[in-house]
Amino acid sequence: MREPPAPEGRGRLNDGMVRIGSVVMGVQDVPRAAEFWTRALDYVPREEMAADWVVLVPASGTGPQLSLGLSESPVQEYPRVHLDLYAGDAADQAAEVERLVALGARRVDWDLYPQDADFVVLADTEGNRFCVIDTGHGQDAEGPDTGGANPA
Repeated sequence: MREPPAPEGRGRLNDGMVRIGSVVMGVQDVPRAAEFWTRALDYVPREEMAADWVVLVPASGTGPQLSLGLSESPVQEYPRVHLDLYAGDAADQAAEVERLVALGARRVDWDLYPQDADFVVLADTEGNRFCVIDTGHGQDAEGPDTGGANPA
């Protein structure tokens, strides 16, 4: 079976497989959401922001893109997809939660926390939920347990 040619000017990625290019979030106020996420993640706009769309990229140049698009659909109380932000340990997690709240995030009264949870659920300025994970929680010889957060 012949492989289709790569798009002009672009090489094949991941041996022909697709890859995640950007995480996209719907927001009601693109500039407000962009302000929060650029400060929260040390990201910058990839190009000039439009009133209804912006792509944010890491200032360091390495990491996933976060795209914010204007949306009128309501925020899901129990979202099926969310961001997990990793903190090194419980102290880092607590400090990051406080920093993010100071930037405009709010704590979510989450009724599904397991006992001894390794995550804290927050909502951004648009109500989109995300988690701050203590990656040192439950650490053993094999490394951190980073699969605990699931606000869905």
